[in-house]
Amino acid sequence: MKISTVNFGALEVGGEEIITFPEGILGFPELQRYCLVDPGDDTLILWLQSLDDPRIAFAVLEPKIYKSDYIVKLSAQELKLLKLDSINQSIVFTILTIPRGDATQMTANLKAPIVVNLKEQVGRQVVLQENEYTLKHLMFRELKAQLATIAASKAAQAKEQARMATSLPINLRSMVPSSQVKSL
Repeated sequence: MKISTVNFGALEVGGEEIITFPEGILGFPELQRYCLVDPGDDTLILWLQSLDDPRIAFAVLEPKIYKSDYIVKLSAQELKLLKLDSINQSIVFTILTIPRGDATQMTANLKAPIVVNLKEQVGRQVVLQENEYTLKHLMFRELKAQLATIAASKAAQAKEQARMATSLPINLRSMVPSSQVKSL
């Protein structure tokens, strides 16, 4: 299916990429088909793009990226609606609000995460009842710190790979069987 979106232009979406939200997302019950869009930047933020209304897209982020102690507990009914045996079979996103002109005031809705069963391509926004999570968790500092950690880790890996490549002795003669080498 081809759709023309406001934020991302024309998108080709395969059937296996469509995530169905039978009850929609809070405030948008009539919009039930979405896909995840990776804009290709280094922010780790994805977009949950509505296929029913090309004007609607939600910035989403896995909370484990910026809040490692975030826990989502689903009821038996919610697991059933998502066709899950356990929350571990899903991916969890939080919807972000990014104010124009000031990303440092970005907030995440920790109270009502998006839970997606990627195998079955079904999703649901779940309102968590028994916790102290908020609708507007300021998370820019946490995200910035995590991005710095990821960048440092990638740099360390690249440095180690370069060190390994230059420290290995290369002896082409030992790599080629002597029967294949003409002696002079």
